Amino acid sequence: MTVTELAALYDRHANSLFAYLLPILRDEADVQDVLQELFRDLSLHPDTLAGVGDERGYLLRWVHHRAIDQIRRRQTRTRHTAAFGEEAIGNPFAPTDDPDESTFRARLAEALDELPKEQRAVVQLKLWEHRTFDDIARILDIPANTAASRYRYGLDKLRARLRPLYEEIG
Repeated sequence: MTVTELAALYDRHANSLFAYLLPILRDEADVQDVLQELFRDLSLHPDTLAGVGDERGYLLRWVHHRAIDQIRRRQTRTRHTAAFGEEAIGNPFAPTDDPDESTFRARLAEALDELPKEQRAVVQLKLWEHRTFDDIARILDIPANTAASRYRYGLDKLRARLRPLYEEIG
């Protein structure tokens, strides 16, 4: 299949496949991922449609199966995030005799508990488990860039929440 043939195939079917998938996946990014996977696979295996009588029917069946896989991945990702993100951090630090340090540690634990569970899971894995973003991505079944973004957003929220206390303690 040439690039021109693949482009023509895309032009013929992409809109209807998108319209079919959107109510199933309910997430435009997931729909785009499935369609990207489809057309990537077709470009890598150009003979896939050779001998197929009902081209649109074949493509609909293919994206339907991938949509089911996407839903399963989403459910797995949700379970993993819940497992890591819903655990209360508590006070993860060793006791200290310094009252300012003790107050700061308690407030940090509270601030961590206030993070959205997706961000809390990444922050927890990064700071306490010393995982790389690639490790976190595999554990939570998310892209590494998403893990890095959640970490950055989580740290920004922690800084904003703890800045007044830090300035008070000085």
